[in-house]
Amino acid sequence: MRWIVDGMNVIGTRPDGWWRDRHAAMVRLVGLLERMAADTGDEITVVFERPPSPPISSTVVNVAHAPRSRPNAADDEIVRRLSADPQPGELRVVTSDRVLADQVRAAGAGVEPAQAFRTRLEAG
Repeated sequence: MRWIVDGMNVIGTRPDGWWRDRHAAMVRLVGLLERMAADTGDEITVVFERPPSPPISSTVVNVAHAPRSRPNAADDEIVRRLSADPQPGELRVVTSDRVLADQVRAAGAGVEPAQAFRTRLEAG
């Protein structure tokens, strides 16, 4: 399975104080995604609104960001990646953003709600 994860959408599913340290929340999410990728062999890309600072690197998960930080920038980057993919039907996008979910389905990819995905990640 190939996944594209709307990073801040997944992080925002839990009001656990992530907004006090966005970078730490992003690092935690990438760590959970790395564990998932190691367990399943799935190919995972996580997309953030802006580049993490300091950068977050992973040898297992593709950590990506929108080219310009602005509202819905990650959503636009996810749609761009779907449009450029020769086999969008093999992709599953994690988001709870209704507009993005509609665009994803229109491109032929599947959608997984962010809350359910995060629950699965944390149950690991």
